[in-house]
Amino acid sequence: MRYILGVFGLIWKLYIAVIFCALAIILYPFFLIVLMNPKWKKMSFNLFIFWSWMMRLFCFYHVNKITESKLPDGPYVIVANHSSYLDIFFMYSLIPKHPFVFLGKSEILSYPIIRTYFKNLNIPVYRKDKSKAGHSLLLAEKAIQQGWSIAIFPEGGIPDDDNPKMIPFKDGAFKLAKSLEIPVVPITFLNNFYLFSDPTLILGPARPGIADVIVHKVVSKEQVQSMSVKELREHCFDIISQPLEKRYPSLHQKD
Repeated sequence: MRYILGVFGLIWKLYIAVIFCALAIILYPFFLIVLMNPKWKKMSFNLFIFWSWMMRLFCFYHVNKITESKLPDGPYVIVANHSSYLDIFFMYSLIPKHPFVFLGKSEILSYPIIRTYFKNLNIPVYRKDKSKAGHSLLLAEKAIQQGWSIAIFPEGGIPDDDNPKMIPFKDGAFKLAKSLEIPVVPITFLNNFYLFSDPTLILGPARPGIADVIVHKVVSKEQVQSMSVKELREHCFDIISQPLEKRYPSLHQKD
């Protein structure tokens, strides 16, 4: 039975890849037009929202979103756990009212189709090069000053083991929030791993279904400033991890 489900998951991943590539090709000319003028860049966010909704529609994903408080006008730093590539695409239609860019690992630039979109419309982080990593944070600060919010997965990538168990957060997102005195919006993706696991897991789980997401109460800029980077990091980690530990008690038992 497990093998049969694995084969179905593989077929589903291939189907999603086809939908993703088809939308990327269809939307490519529109993104090129937007990139012709720096003043039009924020229009690209609307294209990503459309892309997000189309992925949800054609891949039969319904998102059950629980919002614990009204979001500020922005800018702010969005932090979330990262267990699936669905996290990225759901984010745009989850928080569509204020434009944001992703601050993500530079390894994404090795993917042919994604590279075009990510390099020009988001901020790559070169984790193995400290000077380039520092430059990425400067670009993030500049983006915030231009009115963009920043979305970051503080784990630094999808965990290799015990997914969706979270791994310790890195400091970057929280240093950014403190230095610019802006709020933090924590988000928990509860079951995306089971809807679309890492493609490198050939027979890993993948299927249509309902994605459960919690947009937590905003950590205000006053709260951000009242905590050290370590306290803020641990506070956000606890907020995001608690719903996961409640749904999957075995994750807590492995600590």
